[in-house]
Amino acid sequence: MFMRYLPECLGEFIGTFILVFFGCGAVAAAVLFDAHVGLFQVAMVWGIGVALAIFSTRHLSCAHLNPAVSVAMVLGKRMTIYRLPAYVLAQCSGAFCAAGVLYLLFASSITHYELVHQIVRGSAESIQTAMMFGEYYPNPGAGESAVVSMSTAFFAEAFGTFALVFLIFSLTEGCNVGRPNDSLVPIFIGLAVSVIIAVIAPLTQAGLNPARDFSPRMVALLAGWGPAAFPDEGYGFLVVYVAGPLLGAALAALVFTRIVEPAMKKKSMDVHCCTDE
Repeated sequence: MFMRYLPECLGEFIGTFILVFFGCGAVAAAVLFDAHVGLFQVAMVWGIGVALAIFSTRHLSCAHLNPAVSVAMVLGKRMTIYRLPAYVLAQCSGAFCAAGVLYLLFASSITHYELVHQIVRGSAESIQTAMMFGEYYPNPGAGESAVVSMSTAFFAEAFGTFALVFLIFSLTEGCNVGRPNDSLVPIFIGLAVSVIIAVIAPLTQAGLNPARDFSPRMVALLAGWGPAAFPDEGYGFLVVYVAGPLLGAALAALVFTRIVEPAMKKKSMDVHCCTDE
């Protein structure tokens, strides 16, 4: 199966690698070096990374770069379910490799940061550095005012992904006469990611992508963060950052294809009829 979809898998692997490398790299630079001032700069890097990833790979694959988006496309009948396992495996592999490369690049800096701040890797305090890979709720950088329960975090991730997938459908659906030119769509999707991160990240770091969270989190686990990589004994992080985005994406696909898309098509037909008259 995977050999059959090899070019598409390659596109999803490369695109997700680019997305995670730039996005998590921006978080690492902010944590270790205070390289970015404020959340919006990191959000913009994520958005630019998404746009570059789509531009780079959409000739090879559908440039989903996110298992939640792939599931939504299957539910929306934009992709056959037979491609789904190959896409998800390629996305998770790309995210894992990108996180591994980032760890190799910043390993010495992370060790120095831990030494200076007296952080023992694997302890609860080491979430301050583990957040460069996986996400946490509340956002460790949000300060003491951030109080986020698991249910709130789940809702935030589900709603954020709902918004992202809904916008992807809106920006790419042919019956939406207000959509941008196809050559500009990746830029608008990147901007959508940026604005959603700017709103959701203070609560959950805004994962919106199961591959982006789970694979880098596995790298952190293997690199010594241990319990700090998966600190929730009830697997709440998997519920929030995997199940949440999948549910939000599925709902967005159903809402768009069952309600919004038929309304758009009806509106287009009504306009055409009025023009003929």
